[in-house]
Amino acid sequence: MAEEEQQQALLKKHYYENCPGCKVKKIKESQTGLPIRELTWISTVVICATLPISSLFPFLYFMIRDFHIAEREDDIGYYAGYLGCSFMFGRALTSVFWGIVADRYGRKPVIIMGTISVVIFNTLFGLSVNFWMAIATRFLLGSLNGILGPIKAYACEMFREEYQALGISTVVTAWGIGLIIGPALGGYLAQPAEKFPSIFSKESVFGRFPYFLPCLAISLFSLVVSVVASFWLPETLHMHHVSSELDESCEDAETAPLESGVKCKTQKVGGKASKKSLVCNWPLMSSIIPYCVFSLHEVAYVEIFSLWAVSPRQYGGLSFTTEDVGTVLSISGAGLLVFQMWLYPYLDGLLGPVVVARVGGVLTIPILSSYPFIAMLTGLSLSIVLNCASVALNVLSICALTSLMLLQNKAVDQDQRGAANGIAMTAMSLFKAAGPVGGGSIFSWTQKRQDAALLPGDQMIFFVMNLVMAIGVLMTFKPFLVERPESKKTESNPHEF
Repeated sequence: MAEEEQQQALLKKHYYENCPGCKVKKIKESQTGLPIRELTWISTVVICATLPISSLFPFLYFMIRDFHIAEREDDIGYYAGYLGCSFMFGRALTSVFWGIVADRYGRKPVIIMGTISVVIFNTLFGLSVNFWMAIATRFLLGSLNGILGPIKAYACEMFREEYQALGISTVVTAWGIGLIIGPALGGYLAQPAEKFPSIFSKESVFGRFPYFLPCLAISLFSLVVSVVASFWLPETLHMHHVSSELDESCEDAETAPLESGVKCKTQKVGGKASKKSLVCNWPLMSSIIPYCVFSLHEVAYVEIFSLWAVSPRQYGGLSFTTEDVGTVLSISGAGLLVFQMWLYPYLDGLLGPVVVARVGGVLTIPILSSYPFIAMLTGLSLSIVLNCASVALNVLSICALTSLMLLQNKAVDQDQRGAANGIAMTAMSLFKAAGPVGGGSIFSWTQKRQDAALLPGDQMIFFVMNLVMAIGVLMTFKPFLVERPESKKTESNPHEF
């Protein structure tokens, strides 16, 4: 008891009155029970950042058709791929920058800037009158939306040790839900003058801009989130500096070994101590590589599923409407929410993040292989089987991504976490930018080979996606994937995850 009191007394000396990071530490010490409010804040921000990413996929086919840029119907996939990748290409160019800004000035300013960019540029995207305006607004939206990198660092810093895995799981769950709710909104709200002629006339703004309503709905939600973030979202970054020689980071000050006292480490530039190179941090980089491959597979699946579902039966599709696609994705979102919030933390504790990532990737392959055969079904059997497969596929994919995010944040300390997540976001965005382009091109190609002897039609596109997943699974084994040694975690922060 005396030793614990001594530790607490030493720790209290290293709280700084005007430091937002120290204020959050004090709040964490007094936390009891599940931090519902903080989890709600984080999930809301992540959903806001994620909704625009995939909301266009259900109506992308029809949007490209209405722009009259494709000469033939089976060329639509090519242009859809370029429009789909413009967001990710823009984000790839700026993610490291936003991570550095978050490490220097705080997570909160980057989050607020990102939500405001959604309000402006997502609205303009819905008002696009041609293909090039759509490309430009999506590119700017991706460039200025730097939320997803810093929010992962934020989720690590906002919770006590026992809830940190839940915090990361919440980020990925909200991310997955946003990637599903986004297309659902796009599917239900696109072309409202055709679907709801009694409410929206063809002469109204929603009739003249048939894809504006889902974009407007997302922008209004983002406006609310930006106001909430401005007033109620606390900053977690430490903003004090100690001039003495430092052995422990500010994040470690509350939990580091106390035999010789607790000191805060200031990373210095010029005459000061330098940070360890993130590029040379192999546990970080080795977790980013499979993360990028899994992310490529995820975004390619979202686009290809939507294009495949709405394409005609003679091309191997399902002849779905945008509402049908929205329904399937909504059901997947509900299943994903239940699994990630209640079952994933248990699986992580039981198996560990590496095993969970491997199992998720391996089980995805047979499920995706069944999709061409699911297309042979009709009626109620098609609905039941497709929804079950979609829920399972999304759950397994998000499990793998959650596990790899945990490994990335374990590999670094707080003072480099924003930049580390920025690097991950840059690499992931480059892969995700390739996903829609490659997926759209392969989709158009496969539609032209319906009578091929080897893997005809849509069988080829799902075979290629399974090859990508198999590569991702392979990258989760040694020597490709290396975890941070436990001894270094303890030296840096004994309560790091």
